[in-house]
This record gives sequence, structure tokens and C-alpha cells, in this order.
Amino acid sequence: MKLSSKGRYAVMALADLAKFNLNEPVSLRDISLRQGISLVYLEQLFSKLKKSQIVSSVRGNRGGYILSKQASEIKISDVLIAVDEKVKTVGCEKHSDSGCNGKSSKCITHDLWDELEDYINNFFQQKTLRDLVDRGNLNG
Repeated sequence: MKLSSKGRYAVMALADLAKFNLNEPVSLRDISLRQGISLVYLEQLFSKLKKSQIVSSVRGNRGGYILSKQASEIKISDVLIAVDEKVKTVGCEKHSDSGCNGKSSKCITHDLWDELEDYINNFFQQKTLRDLVDRGNLNG
């Protein structure tokens, strides 16, 4: 199981925004420079984040993005969902009775991977952007 760059970069960018959003919008250019993420890629991600109402855009000379809610209210799971990132540890449907290995029954390790998926998703459900900012592991 691996998160794509889409999910990882969205979380990184929003953690950066939460850290540097001191009542003023933050430009994607600044986030790009601090986090080493392509500006074009950030624009695509923030379009999805805006559509999911996680961020709001501010136009003008001092424009950029702000969080739509407090960092403590934005769960990492919400961010991943907004950018269409899914944590999936099995190849078949979750809690499926039919097989993921092309047979009529589940593979022998199916329940193990199912349980891991639940654990990971629960972990992301409990973590917020504020948790990341408070750890202080951001550049800048």
C-alpha cells in the first residue's frame, strides 16, 4: 500500500498553509518554493481542495489561499478524500465475500489487509492539520 504523490502533496501543502496562514492568504508559489512541489501540480490539487471547501481563494495582489476552517477541524482523511486519494490494501471490494484472487473465495490473507485498511483510515480520521503544524516538521 502506498499513498500517491497526490495525497502526500495535498497534506504537505495544507500543513504549510496552516503554518503560514497568519490571517493573510498564502500564495501557491510560496508553498511551492517551501515544499518543493510543482506550482502546476499545486494548482490542480487546490482546485479540488477548493471544490471540497477545505480552502478558499482570495484574489488580488496579496491573494492566495486560506483554510476554510480551523486547522484543528480539518482531518487528514478529509484532505485525502478531497483529492480522490483512497487507502486501499485489498484488490477487491472491502469486506467482500467473493475472492480478490479470481477465485470464488477470499484469499487467505484478505481479512488481514482489510483490518489494516481500517486501521490506516481510522488513523487519518484522528489526525488533523493542527497535529502536523504542532509537530513543527515543516520547512520555512
